[in-house]
Amino acid sequence: MEVTKETIIGDVLDCDIETAEFFLDIGMHCLGCPASRGESIADACDVHGVDADELVEKLNAYFASK
Repeated sequence: MEVTKETIIGDVLDCDIETAEFFLDIGMHCLGCPASRGESIADACDVHGVDADELVEKLNAYFASK
């Protein structure tokens, strides 16, 4: 899977539930909420004051290593 800032969080989690740790590590503890699963990474990062590019880079590195 290739992740972008427009990728929906739920799609990332559905692809590999182990990615939840990346979201939890930056304070996104609402992963079970239906609204959060439908948010893009960019939208969620804006709400949580996190650099979306950094999270996307980490997620893509994780998927590349699998």
